[in-house]
Order: sequence, then C-alpha cells, then structure tokens
Amino acid sequence: MIQPAKPDLVTVNIDGKEIAVPKGTNVIEAARLVNVDVPHYCYHPKLAVVGNCRMCLIEMGMPAVDPATKAPVIDPATGKQKINWIPRPQIGCGTTVSPGLHVKTTSPMVKDAREGVMEFLLINHPLDCPICDQAGECKLQEQATGYGRGYSRFIEQKNVKPKRTQLGPRVTLDDERCVLCSRCIRFSRDVAKEDVLGFVDRGSYSTLTCHPDKKLDHNYSLNTVDICPVGALTSTDFRFKMRVWFLKQTNSICTESSVGVNSVVWSREGVIYRITPRRNDEVNDTWMPDSGRVLYKQVQSADRLTSDIVLDNIASKAANLLNELSGAIAVVGSGRSSVEEQFLTRKLAAALAAPVSLVSRTAQGDKLLISADRNPNVRGALVTGLVSALPSAQLTSLAADIDAGKVKAIVSIGEDLTAAGLTAAQLAKVSVVYFGTHANATSAAAKVVVPTVTVFEKSGTFINQQFRIQKFIQAVPALAGAHNDLAALAKVITAVSGATVPAELGTLWPLIAAEVPALATMLYKNIPETGLLLDATPWAGLPFVEAQTLHFKPATV
Repeated sequence: MIQPAKPDLVTVNIDGKEIAVPKGTNVIEAARLVNVDVPHYCYHPKLAVVGNCRMCLIEMGMPAVDPATKAPVIDPATGKQKINWIPRPQIGCGTTVSPGLHVKTTSPMVKDAREGVMEFLLINHPLDCPICDQAGECKLQEQATGYGRGYSRFIEQKNVKPKRTQLGPRVTLDDERCVLCSRCIRFSRDVAKEDVLGFVDRGSYSTLTCHPDKKLDHNYSLNTVDICPVGALTSTDFRFKMRVWFLKQTNSICTESSVGVNSVVWSREGVIYRITPRRNDEVNDTWMPDSGRVLYKQVQSADRLTSDIVLDNIASKAANLLNELSGAIAVVGSGRSSVEEQFLTRKLAAALAAPVSLVSRTAQGDKLLISADRNPNVRGALVTGLVSALPSAQLTSLAADIDAGKVKAIVSIGEDLTAAGLTAAQLAKVSVVYFGTHANATSAAAKVVVPTVTVFEKSGTFINQQFRIQKFIQAVPALAGAHNDLAALAKVITAVSGATVPAELGTLWPLIAAEVPALATMLYKNIPETGLLLDATPWAGLPFVEAQTLHFKPATV
C-alpha cells in the first residue's frame, strides 16, 4: 500500500503503478522512477522543453468529478473513481504531473502513435548504420527496434541533404541523419549563450545550419555532439577512429581549471580516443568545454619525459644531492598535483626541513565551466596543509633567496620554474630535482629528473573550487619509463629520511585521514562518484580568484 504523499509530492498512476513524485516533474522523469521507458528525441533533462519530435506520446487521464458538486464519479463496474481519458495521445515531455494523474505508456493507441512517428522519422533517414559514428550509441537504432513497425511502406525516393558539412572547427554535420530534435540549437542558445544554429526550409527539406556569418566555434560546441540522439553531429577529431563498443570507459576529472568538471575517458589497449562529460548535477550538469577534451593528447606527446633508470636509483641520486645541501633547500609544489601527491610533498618538505611554495595559474574565466583559477587542486594544497596561503604567479621570494645564497637546491613538483619567474642564471645557481611529465626549461637544467605520469595514467583525488573532493581513476597504463608520482615521492622520502611511507592509495588514505582534519571521516574507496563537499569554513576569508561557488549554476532535475 502506497504511503500518503508528502506535501511537496504528488501521487500519480503510471501503467497501474502509483508513485509519489516531486511537484513539477514531467511524465518522462516520473516514468523513470518506476522503470518505465518513455522514448524521446527532443527532450533533454537539462534543456527547455519544445515537444517537437512527438516520440514521447502517452495516453493521459484524470479522475472524474461531478461538475456541479465536485464529488468523485464512481465507476459502478469497478467501484473505483472513474478516469476520464483524453481521446488523443499527449506528449510526455510537456506534461507536468498533477495529483491523480493517470498515464498509459503501452496502450494500443500509444503503440500505434509511436510506430507512426518512427515511420515518419525513417522516411528520409539514410541506411548507413554500418559506417555511422553514432552506432552503438544511437537512440534512433534503439527505438526503431523497440518501438518501430519493423518494416517500411515508403517506396518514393529519399531526399538528399548535405553530408560532411563543417559547422565549425570541431563538429561535422551529416544532415541526412538529422531528426530535427533541436537539442543542439537549444544548447547553444540557452546554455552556451551562443545562438549560432537554426533550421532552414520546411517539411522534409528542413536542414540544420549556422546563422549567416556565424560558425559553431564556441568552446562548448562538442556538447552538441554528446546530446545529438542520432549520428547527425559528430566530433571531427573522433570521427571514424574507433567503434564505441570497443572502448573502455573510465571516470575522471578535467584538470583544465578549478571547476572540477566530471568526465569519462574512452580508451582501448592503452590508447585514449576521446573524452566526454559525465553527469554531476552539483558541478557541471552534463557539459564540459571543448578545450578539456583534447588534454588526453598530452599522454602521447613527443616531449614526454621518460628514463631507462630504475626508480630506486633515481631516488637514491636525488637523496644524495639533497642531503648534501641540507638546510638550503626549497620545495615548489603544484596545484596540479592530486591530494595524495600534495600530502606526500608535504612529507618530503618536512623531511628536508624545506619551505614550500606554490605557483598559481590564472586566466579569464568564461562564467560557465572554466574558472579563473587554472589549477585543479589549489584547495587540496590548503586542505592537506602543504601551504597555508594562496599561491602567487611569480616565485619572487624564492628568487631573492637564490640570489642571497640561502637556497642551493630546489625540488620542483611538475612546475617549470622559468615560467614562474626564475631566470636561467638563477637556475644555474641551484641544483634542481624535477618531478614532471613533459620536458621544459626546468627539466633541461635539472640535476635529477624523475619522469612522472599524467592524470590519465594514475588515480587520486582533486578538491575543486566548491571544496568538493572528487576522485579520478587511472584510464591507461603508464608510459614506459615514467613512474607513478606517489611511488616516486615515497621512494625519495625514504631515501632522504629512512622513513617508510605508503605509496598506494589504499594504504595511504588511512594516514591522510589520521593527519588531515578535513578528511578525517573518509577513505578513497568510499568517496562517491559525485564527490563529497568539505567544510570550507577555515578558508572562507581567503581571496580566491573566483567565487567559491560556480558561476555556472547546475540545474538539478
């Protein structure tokens, strides 16, 4: 027996099942709660409702009441309140639940209506599924199988429309596949705030195109590919490179800025082929910037650092150098390091009795999903105690200490010191131990180089600008000759101090929880996919370069 609905809930009946759902829910979302699929194309939970595909047709009715007395009308055959069914099907996406609403999703009328819609959608659709990039992810294929007639009565010639049209630098259109759902138009207009797309012509000749003198070249253009339910919009970079059913999906976090966009890395046999957004209503809805999708190319970049020397020998060499210069060492940490790496960086600095600096990266934010802080984990450095103040862009104080002879060795964790203000002459005065993934002026000047791995080749956590801790998972094996950062830091700490520290996430996190108050109640394995919001009170007064809440306001369904 269903419990009485709460004041903010309404009770509806879907295919004979009663359910209490929040006010304002549309029928598609309400049906999902009872595992009923209402097929659709134009509807998207994060976009405005337009109701133009008509695929989500349902049969709808309301309890009958006497017009004069408002008393319920009882059906004598059943002894229950009679339901007045609307004689024609209604769209589920545009129907908001109301108390007593009854819905049928499998009635003969609904079945016939869906088959008719599918038949019209397939009239001019090309028969190129074997070569379509959307194969394996295509809603048209799925729904033609599940809700179509199974045969075609169309004998006329199909309309020929433009194929391989470049709407912008990253998106290719095959207009013959378009079902006119308008998702791409609404996304660009309402979310990206770039009104560049529209339909021209009418009927079977309707075509998606850019407005005159405009291109689909904004930094969120590839989201239109993600939400296209068919193979009309495709990624130019990913086009014809790999079938999606061969690819492994791995949850990750975009490192482009402090927003902490949730993403999925698609890979096969150690090679990454694309990155797509992952839904997190508290952070990025279902979107991500185009610029964050190409970061995977750094894995196979020509300037990757590698070494044939085993890690133990590299760590021993680094320790010998640092022990010789004990008392005159500085550590430059990184806002790009994970929480775990920053924790071990703090341990290394303590073992060396060395002060720690952090380098900031700032640029203009876009008020959507790229923040002004271009480091993904400055908050992590604060939470772990690696630093107690916000970083600056230039290492002015360190430069002065080098010139004064107070610093004779620097441990740099992935930071190009010349980009942070140190001159070549100042680098020549010190011995540098460099942990990093790619070659730069600092690695070239370093006495010891520890080749490390990219975010795609390791697991860990970041803390975004909301102070939300989120985990990322290793997507591909580490490049040969590159070492996991945790293992490298742990080896150097042991070589310097003789103390053994954990180098694996599972064994390191109990130590982190014991020593970092803000993380005392959690373990890595227990952090949910959507992350955990930390108490940011201790750092509330710090002047971050962006607000602690997102400029982009996620819309929760």
